[in-house]
Amino acid sequence: MIKGMYTSASGMIPRVQQQEAIANNIANAATAGFKKDDIFVRELSNAERKTTKTSADWMKPMVTKAFTQHTSGSLDRTGNPLDLAIDGDGFFRLQSPDGTTALTRSGTFEINSDGFLSFPGGYTVLGESGPIQVGNGTVTIGQTGEVEVNNTIVGRIVPYTTADLSKLRKIGETMYIAPQGAELTAVPQPSVQQGYLESSNVDVISEMVDMIVSYRIYEANAKSLQTQDASLDNLFNRVGGSR
Repeated sequence: MIKGMYTSASGMIPRVQQQEAIANNIANAATAGFKKDDIFVRELSNAERKTTKTSADWMKPMVTKAFTQHTSGSLDRTGNPLDLAIDGDGFFRLQSPDGTTALTRSGTFEINSDGFLSFPGGYTVLGESGPIQVGNGTVTIGQTGEVEVNNTIVGRIVPYTTADLSKLRKIGETMYIAPQGAELTAVPQPSVQQGYLESSNVDVISEMVDMIVSYRIYEANAKSLQTQDASLDNLFNRVGGSR
């Protein structure tokens, strides 16, 4: 019976994490460039259990892993000349206030007080040769990333990517950090769309369905746990009352 209680309880924990991920996805469904998170749950194989410490042989440890789905969202026209979207693979490169490089699919750019193309939060957009200063002129950005101010090229935005997107670490809602040693490579033949933003890849209806299914599984395990606990309590009372 203790084994059954552990099995039911171990099935509840991943569902709590899944509910949290789904709730965050729904909350960011309207966030430009947001990529949905999901939870992968599996039971360890017999070979893996031998190397995993448990207090009893019958316990079945579970592995819960969060991952980000990097599928592209649709491109929505905004008409704002500082809004950019990548049509295809790659990320915009940003320079954080501490000098590290971050990646994002959200092209909600602006011009900071020093005249540089920037991202909210103090990040500077990195072009092919570093930060891009546009000043107060009229900004035009071509599909291949060339940035023109009053018909003068001042820089070029080049989308970058990495071989294994699953290794990227999400910071905030729309930015990522590449692991140390990971190589960032320029995307060949990039397509940058000015006046557009990439929508999130969250399907709200699908997320709601997943939330209901996840809750039902959690609820079933909780009821099973309560039933087993009541049976165990009844057993103890009967054994104690027979003395």
